Amino acid sequence: MNPDMLEALQALAADKGISVDALLAALADALESAYKRMPDSEEYAWVTINPETADIQVFAQKLDEFGEPIGEPFDVTPDGFGRIAAQTAKQVMMQRIREVERELKYEEYAGREGDIVTGIIQQNDARYTLLDLGRVEALLPQAEQVPFERPDANSRLKAYIVEVRKTAKGPQIVVSRTHPGLIRRLFELEVPEIADGVVEIKACAREPGHRTKIAVSSNDPNVDPVGAC
Repeated sequence: MNPDMLEALQALAADKGISVDALLAALADALESAYKRMPDSEEYAWVTINPETADIQVFAQKLDEFGEPIGEPFDVTPDGFGRIAAQTAKQVMMQRIREVERELKYEEYAGREGDIVTGIIQQNDARYTLLDLGRVEALLPQAEQVPFERPDANSRLKAYIVEVRKTAKGPQIVVSRTHPGLIRRLFELEVPEIADGVVEIKACAREPGHRTKIAVSSNDPNVDPVGAC
């Protein structure tokens, strides 16, 4: 592999927060598969990549009648294998970057069920609304929408995270505008006494689009919980 390619790989790994060793291991696996598709390739072979020099070698061992490796490993690196390595390196890097970015996006929202997010409406139809949260999109199903609420495209909307799913395409974030937790979290954000724990929300009942009732109590006799809210 060209040393310049190794430098690019190292820089890319640092920029994306990916382990260089993980990238090299993925590249070695991909090159091993590429080698085994070549004519007259050895059945039992593996690829090594020197992390200092970027040298790539293919080694193999013969197999006995039981399929067990025998004898000393020998070098079977094909002529021109460096060109294959350069092409494969680009593919592996892009694939690995996509995988890591999907994982980072998932980790950013995993465990955030119950939080409020603000998104920009990207798509709105009878089935669902898509909210752009910046790096990811959130799905607002029709069942989680307030009746008769029809916000305009590109307008901002607050929603309550009810579920974060891990999928092959990245995280799928399901949000709600009808969940009672939305009201609770909004009060926590807007009312300092609730945020500080002086006033507590004991219960919340809601008919989305019509009315909401909350029961509150105060931990401080000098603070009126109803007046604070």
